[in-house]
Amino acid sequence: MAGAALSRVPDVQIDGDGVFKYVLLRVRGAGAPAKDVVRGHGWAEYHADLFERTAEELARHGLSCECLGGGRVSHRPEERKIHVYGYSVGFGRADHAVTTEKLKAEYPDYEITWADEGY
Repeated sequence: MAGAALSRVPDVQIDGDGVFKYVLLRVRGAGAPAKDVVRGHGWAEYHADLFERTAEELARHGLSCECLGGGRVSHRPEERKIHVYGYSVGFGRADHAVTTEKLKAEYPDYEITWADEGY
């Protein structure tokens, strides 16, 4: 049952445009393998806001998550470009390479880049 709930969790949920904070989360269900997901939204003042809202949503489905780090996303749909960079003061730097691979699967016709520099 946890495996079914886990399979329904989208790998990527980010805003359609702009620059915003993001977190890389590891989602788990009891007895099910874990999977990493990306969440990024402009409404979040802090990376913890993203983590807490996602954790609450997942808990309603019997799932839990841990934050693997954060950063920022620059999403420019008119140019079909996404750039991942920066870090979270509270959670540390996410593995932007993992985030980039998740984004490439979701946006296969985009140019997606990342860098450890910047905030």
